[in-house]
Amino acid sequence: QVQLVESGGDLVQAGGSLRLSCEASGIILGFNILGWYRQAPGKQRELVADITRRGTTNYADSVKGRFTISRDYAKRTVYLQMNSLQPEDTAVYYCKVVDAIDRAFWGQGTQVTVTS
Repeated sequence: QVQLVESGGDLVQAGGSLRLSCEASGIILGFNILGWYRQAPGKQRELVADITRRGTTNYADSVKGRFTISRDYAKRTVYLQMNSLQPEDTAVYYCKVVDAIDRAFWGQGTQVTVTS
């Protein structure tokens, strides 16, 4: 059974920083794409950032220059460093792992709230 557990969500003031972590457990047949998504109330879930097996990163325009995705395969963990947070970044953040045979796994989400 594959499990993804996110942590690091919190309440923070605008301009602050947070680092989200997502640790994978269970049998995963290689990490193909690791990603972070978010869903704000009343909105659809959207891609925030992802990173491929080769290290290629992709960011939503709204977070470019502020957020950084990284991964540590030894720790089976993907991170999202979020700087210069704004109220519009408020959402539940989910990590997603796509393995080598294109199975997708999701975490349960972690709440990020940014106050003005």
